[in-house]
Amino acid sequence: MTAITVRPGRLRDAAEEIERSTGLRVQIIGGTLVMSPTPRGKHAGTIKRLNRQLASLLPAGLDTYEVSSIAMPDNREDYATPGLVVLPVAWEDDDEWLADPRDVALAIEVISNAEGVRSVATKTDWYATAGVSELLTVDPRKGVWTLYTHPRDGAYQGVLHGKYGEPVPLAAPLSGELLTVDLKLYTPRT
Repeated sequence: MTAITVRPGRLRDAAEEIERSTGLRVQIIGGTLVMSPTPRGKHAGTIKRLNRQLASLLPAGLDTYEVSSIAMPDNREDYATPGLVVLPVAWEDDDEWLADPRDVALAIEVISNAEGVRSVATKTDWYATAGVSELLTVDPRKGVWTLYTHPRDGAYQGVLHGKYGEPVPLAAPLSGELLTVDLKLYTPRT
């Protein structure tokens, strides 16, 4: 294990160095470095299936993006990188690497096999605090999903739970439903 000393105000530099040297995906959630390996097959497959469905549901001017990070307002050292995010197509012409959370129509987080309950709750609170209007968490460990809407004061006011096989209803500016019947479950951990 390599120890990294981080000077105040340089957390993002440390995150970038960790990504460069280890290949791990790094986010800064609430001032804490959160590292995870690159997605495994079923994780990546879940993102791919949702991405394909979203392509047919998006209005003109919006598109889906992988590996795009979202900034915490007023704190460029704090950011999250969801598995999939819906942003205005103008994002493709932006030189910034952090998207404005007010531009996010939907962020999708696919829970990893090793992710803990506390970590999921912390990320959900982060998205609400940032003001991301709609967050979908998909959990292949249990075959469930949760749609969070209407962020206010660091918490989502709308919370809808469902299980694989039940469609996810999308709110404006998106329209329609995401089908979950073809999403795969992780193999149970032993």
